[in-house]
Amino acid sequence: MGPVIDDLKIFSGNAHKKLAQDVCDYLNIPLGKAEVFKFSNDNTFTNIQENVRQRDVFIVQPITFPVNDHLMELLIMIDACKRASAGRITAVVPYYGYGRTDKKDQPRVPITARLVADLLTTAGADRLLTMDLHAGQIQGFFNIPVDELTALPILTDYVKAKEIDDLVVVAVDIGISKKARDVAARLNAPLAIIEKRRIGNNDTTETLNIIGDVKGKTALTFDDEIDTGGTIVGAADTLLERGVKEVFCCASHPVFSRNAHESLANSSFTEVVVSDSIAIDASRTNGKVKVLTVAPLLGEAIYRIHKGQSVGALFS
Repeated sequence: MGPVIDDLKIFSGNAHKKLAQDVCDYLNIPLGKAEVFKFSNDNTFTNIQENVRQRDVFIVQPITFPVNDHLMELLIMIDACKRASAGRITAVVPYYGYGRTDKKDQPRVPITARLVADLLTTAGADRLLTMDLHAGQIQGFFNIPVDELTALPILTDYVKAKEIDDLVVVAVDIGISKKARDVAARLNAPLAIIEKRRIGNNDTTETLNIIGDVKGKTALTFDDEIDTGGTIVGAADTLLERGVKEVFCCASHPVFSRNAHESLANSSFTEVVVSDSIAIDASRTNGKVKVLTVAPLLGEAIYRIHKGQSVGALFS
């Protein structure tokens, strides 16, 4: 990337230090020195250990498990940089936690994705750099600039290189069908959709129907994130029952909560392809999970934001 960029500083909380370091390696700059820890009374504390006055500061922190701890780390780091007279503060949030709570779909429930936007802005973030939001309207919850990147080109290029015959892209629910259509277009493959019904608030779903022709084909299931793994593992089993030869999966965010590692390890998937937006232990998945890095993508976006260049041009 060329010489050291003196007025650009990148810091990381504890959510995904390896990704932050990989971004810095791409940019050929050192990771900023900062302490982020908890006192014995469970209060989070941070100490930015180098000068950030009038610097362009980027704080890399996906909002991942433990979600509330990592969110508070990010807010407190933003506050520390603001009070240290940083010139501009960008929250780099590869995975936006609480993104699923983006609307009132029941009486008397919160819109937590909007609350998190308000918290980030109030803490002092001047802009947000994120990736594959669960719902596009979250961009509109902010009154600061939002750059939303996507891991889809990285994931689809990996699948395309396999040169799979008779490929069909399968959206695991109707809500993700628009992004799945983009994946299908990039792979020059037809699209099928699994119609499902969610039961209550306890992460259980009921598969209803497959819209589209899948028999005798190789299926690539697509979703924006894999949480417990129950939905996509069930989708794979349903597809095989409907005559699919082989099932692959790709998803931007490997949330992998509860026993997702074990579910995927024992699943009928040939391979599950995800990004490293979230730190995971892929060794626990019996070789089924392939992790592709988004560090160069984030690094290039940070460089372009810093230099006042177009981020959208990355995907044109």
